[in-house]
Amino acid sequence: MSETLSFQSILDHLLDSKKDIPASHYQHYSDLDPKSLQLFMDVWSSVKPERKLLLLDGLLSFLNADTLVSYEDIGRFLLDDVDAQIRARAIGLLAESDDPRLVDKLTDIFLNDAELAPRMEAANLLGEFVLLGEFEELNPAIQRGVEDALIAVIRREDTPPALKRRALEALGYSSRDEMTGIIESAFQRPDPAWIASALVAMGRSHNKHWEEDVLGKLLDEDPRVRRAAAEAAGELIIEDAAPIMLQMLEDLEEEEDEVITAAIWSLSQIGGDDARIYLVNLIEQTEDEVMIDFLEDALENLDFNEELNKFDLLSLDGDDFDLGEVDEFDEDEK
Repeated sequence: MSETLSFQSILDHLLDSKKDIPASHYQHYSDLDPKSLQLFMDVWSSVKPERKLLLLDGLLSFLNADTLVSYEDIGRFLLDDVDAQIRARAIGLLAESDDPRLVDKLTDIFLNDAELAPRMEAANLLGEFVLLGEFEELNPAIQRGVEDALIAVIRREDTPPALKRRALEALGYSSRDEMTGIIESAFQRPDPAWIASALVAMGRSHNKHWEEDVLGKLLDEDPRVRRAAAEAAGELIIEDAAPIMLQMLEDLEEEEDEVITAAIWSLSQIGGDDARIYLVNLIEQTEDEVMIDFLEDALENLDFNEELNKFDLLSLDGDDFDLGEVDEFDEDEK
């Protein structure tokens, strides 16, 4: 059976709403050649709405679990779908893309789409393009245009608050002078949702200016704020946050799992002997396999960050730096 016919059988299965979609099928939607993409486009209108969402949710889960797949062609095709939920998921399928040709379309969706869900997803991806700009991997004019759109939505009175907050988080990557005032304004609001978004932006800024603000919110009464503060502490590598989070982890209830995982991962970013001992002990005491996998990933991340810090310190020695004395990094740990 040829590759094209094989994909046709996958599509035939998709059209049969009485059958589950096996996880093994998701690989076949990756990196479609032009002929296969056309086959997909031809049958899409015949797929039942609930079946479409089932497929896209499966593709998104598979994408998050396997970085070797790419659904960009499908994502691009579905950006103009009549269903807002499909448009939103299509943007999610483009999460790994760094193609600047997407920016105009994403900006249009972000500014003008009739539904909130695609606009929220577009804000997320536009933030990634801001980050590319900060790494000098995007035309400065394109980066400026993205930032202008995000700022405009924050300042627009008729913008839904949730979208304003998402735009703020996306702008966190930006080094523009306006960002300090925008973040401070959000942080001073009484609404915990705004404070949490401001903390996300602080972490993404990698600006030590925000350290005291982040530390002051680690023990906030609102779990959304605590989680965002913990994540920001890790992004900013605030060493003073480590003992606070270790104590916080001792006091948290099990149902606050998002705060717990945020604090654990941040400890793996900050590092230190106490964090290592905590993670090793927690692995020994935990029976949940999913949690064990997460903790092992966190321990690997801690190892990688400490090796990276060691490399940075040695590189400061200039002529005394001997590459032969540094252990090679395991690329898989990245």
